[in-house]
Amino acid sequence: MSTFPLSSGPHKPFRYEHRSQPLLPRHLFLRRLLNHGLLAGSLVLFSLALGIGGYSTFEGMSLIDSLLNASMILGGMGPVNELHTSAGKLFASFYSLFAGIVFLVIAGILIAPVFHRFLHRLHLDTGNRPEKRDQV
Repeated sequence: MSTFPLSSGPHKPFRYEHRSQPLLPRHLFLRRLLNHGLLAGSLVLFSLALGIGGYSTFEGMSLIDSLLNASMILGGMGPVNELHTSAGKLFASFYSLFAGIVFLVIAGILIAPVFHRFLHRLHLDTGNRPEKRDQV
């Protein structure tokens, strides 16, 4: 059996190594970072598309104005154009709440592999392996 199940067989990009396994090699860790970055980027694109669709549908904004407003809300700055319809105002309020949650999810997706590697390295540095503790 391979020491790193992530490097052989069907690739599972979001599976982390167990604490009893050695630290993931750098090239596989960089691939993990890339996979997490691609997931975060696709979530941003999906959220932008949702915002563009909502602003153009409910407020009748042009695509460029919808993109601007969706980008500003996702970036935490707030809307640029004044909203005129009740449906547009309701959409903007729910989209703002959605954007706040998406921000936290994306931060978690990007931080998870780095934090896992840090904790895994600390576990290896202390020599506190499960098989050693059980024998004592």
